[in-house]
Amino acid sequence: MSTHHTNRLLVHAIDPARLNVVRTTGEDAHGNQLRPFAATGQGEPLRCCLRYAEPGEQITLISYAPFEHPSVWREVGPVYIHAAPCEGYTPTGRLPEQLATGPRVLRTYRADDTMNYEHNTVVTDDADLQPIIERLLSKPDVTTVHVRTLAPQCFLYAVAAE
Repeated sequence: MSTHHTNRLLVHAIDPARLNVVRTTGEDAHGNQLRPFAATGQGEPLRCCLRYAEPGEQITLISYAPFEHPSVWREVGPVYIHAAPCEGYTPTGRLPEQLATGPRVLRTYRADDTMNYEHNTVVTDDADLQPIIERLLSKPDVTTVHVRTLAPQCFLYAVAAE
């Protein structure tokens, strides 16, 4: 077991280039038309800038797969994004403030993007995810952690050690 601990995390929102294609074409990579609507501000997590939407912001729901390459672990699911380009997410070395606590499902992946079932973790309370993710990333057979919502298991963001 490794005792190395990460001090800085590399957090990945949805790639802005992928979002540009979606916004320019008016449909996601799975053929769904964009249908902007006003956010309620009651918990819509935005995957473009990794924060919760504020009431009235124009957002849309798209289908998204974190892996672009063929993989048996390539899952497509619904995610909220701003309907128009936004400031995006600026990495800080830490988890995004508004999305840094549970409950969450933490899915672990090896360097070849195969899921590492042994280290998948369910956080059922509002725990701080940073130390849990740091512990997972300290494992020699974990390269990336996908942070997902608990009940629907929708993708929020990916984390790697910097």
